[in-house]
Amino acid sequence: MKTKAVRMYGEMDLRLEEFELPQIKDDEILVKVMSDSICMSTYKLVKQGKKHKRAPQNIDTNPVIIGHEFAGVIVEVGKKWQDQFKPGQKFAQQPALNYKGSLASPGYSYEFFGGACTYCIIPHEVMELGCLLPYEGESFFEASLGEPMSCIIGGYHANYHTNKQNYNHAMGTKVDGNILIMGGCGPMGLGAVSYGIQFENRPKRIVVTEVDDAKIARAREVISEESAKEKGVELLYVNTAKMEDPIKELMDITEGHGYDDVFVYVPIKPVAEMGDKLLAFDGCMNFFAGPTDNQFKAEINLYNVHYTSSHIMGTTGGNTDDLIEANTLAAKGAIEPAVMVTHVGGIDSIAEATKTLPSIPGGKKLTYTQFDMPLTAIDDFEKLGETDPLFKKLSDSCKAHRGLWNAEAEKILFEHFGVNC
Repeated sequence: MKTKAVRMYGEMDLRLEEFELPQIKDDEILVKVMSDSICMSTYKLVKQGKKHKRAPQNIDTNPVIIGHEFAGVIVEVGKKWQDQFKPGQKFAQQPALNYKGSLASPGYSYEFFGGACTYCIIPHEVMELGCLLPYEGESFFEASLGEPMSCIIGGYHANYHTNKQNYNHAMGTKVDGNILIMGGCGPMGLGAVSYGIQFENRPKRIVVTEVDDAKIARAREVISEESAKEKGVELLYVNTAKMEDPIKELMDITEGHGYDDVFVYVPIKPVAEMGDKLLAFDGCMNFFAGPTDNQFKAEINLYNVHYTSSHIMGTTGGNTDDLIEANTLAAKGAIEPAVMVTHVGGIDSIAEATKTLPSIPGGKKLTYTQFDMPLTAIDDFEKLGETDPLFKKLSDSCKAHRGLWNAEAEKILFEHFGVNC
């Protein structure tokens, strides 16, 4: 079977190509990819090429398919898995395999397995690890966004607090505590807000910092303070660039208590150092943002580490349980992964969008791989709709959903391009 895929041959060398896939083996599964959202981690891969730890050294002759936040439909099942999976099933997948200590991962390491394609082959290790997941949700894009949401969920679960009586660690963010999400009006930060206001370890307060009023305005539109209050959480968006003394003013919000859980969502040294200064007693700071500089450093207060039990950790990726939780919550409407999405495009937009990702404003870039379509900002739908009936329909659909991408809009695209699921 032929597939069309975006493949990496080297540093900043991405090519959209059509080629023949081999016949699947008895322990493999052929799938049709429907959606694939673009991750900053893929940009880091493309920037480094074969220098990246997950990239094979022979990509110049055996290129890999990029993209790891994808979902679709099972087409053909090898004999080994026919009792578990059937053609026509929707799927989501967990890319963090860690198979027998290997760093190999879809979108980074495989010649025939990645998300930026029309069809790909899922190798045996994915099923052996339980990382191919049947998906029952209405839309494919929410399954694609399940992977970044699982990273967010993993961060919430991995934070911990200590018990001075017996030294047991209480896992997860502190119940009824103060959470600070620094640089939190980007796509992942908004996902963290969406999850935090309904997490079982529900905080009493979430404070989200940003330095851009436009980002704060959009954040308020998609997750309002009022909607959080309905769930019993005080939500505050603050622009630290407008504060005379950000440390004092952020601390005053907690009446001097400090923040029990701090998530740093931007890899900026002063932000990380500010987060450290705002920790409460036994506070946990999760450095969530992955820097491109492998020598990235920031100062921490070791006096506080010793006397006030503050601690710093980091998480990257989520596990399969986190992905299952993400997809379950999204299917129930308990979280809204759509708050992350600001642009939508087709398979022909992936290569350029990936290479220039840091310079494209907004949040998540969601792509559909079964058709061509320029990468387009949701905010531009209305203007384009004045002359293009497709964008008029998409604009109306998003307006009806608080400006967010949604299952109806996805169906409009599929119908327009004649895509069968």
